[in-house]
Amino acid sequence: MITIPQVVEKIVSSQPFLAEALVDGLINISSLARKIQNQVEQSVKKPVKIGAIIMALNRLAPSLEVKINPGLKEVITNVGDIIVRSQLVDFTYKNSNTLIEKHTELLKSIGPNQEFFYTMVQGVFESNLVVSNTLMEKVEEVFCSEMLVSKSENLSSVTLKLPSTNSQQLGFYYFILKNIAWAGINIREVISTTNEFTLVVNDADIDKTFSVLKNMGKN
Repeated sequence: MITIPQVVEKIVSSQPFLAEALVDGLINISSLARKIQNQVEQSVKKPVKIGAIIMALNRLAPSLEVKINPGLKEVITNVGDIIVRSQLVDFTYKNSNTLIEKHTELLKSIGPNQEFFYTMVQGVFESNLVVSNTLMEKVEEVFCSEMLVSKSENLSSVTLKLPSTNSQQLGFYYFILKNIAWAGINIREVISTTNEFTLVVNDADIDKTFSVLKNMGKN
């Protein structure tokens, strides 16, 4: 038979932002207990007093901290260089049989110039290009016969060089995205490789984004 503490832990753990706020002491325990009372009673199939839920929440917080943060602080602290690029344009095209050919054609026309920012991610139904705005006209020329889904200008990117241990650390990307979300920053695109993580944001948010990522290991 499921117990009240087990039900409370299941409810809280299923909502990462709630769990993090509970650990940080940002939640009014009594209010939270009242909010989840009906869920708890439905699970244990009997009336449950608010006091019992409050007790379960108070006992849960320390154990959640152990589950959320094992080794995470060390990995975050070891994040490498932060690279900022500005004046970017974001294109999204519907996938087609010729899209990769156009991508190859564009790369050949650019040549080995490393001054340009250029990324392409192919999804199931559409592909995304984020490029320096100096390439905008060239992209539109080469991809003119492809179906354009969206185009956004006035963007910037922040790239993190990640430690090799990032892929083994539970909650690593959640920790980064949580800090960005709590700062009220809208993410336009996410570009990720094994040891690099790039966020594309509006130009107006780039200073705040850089500051959040630079200081997140100090939190």
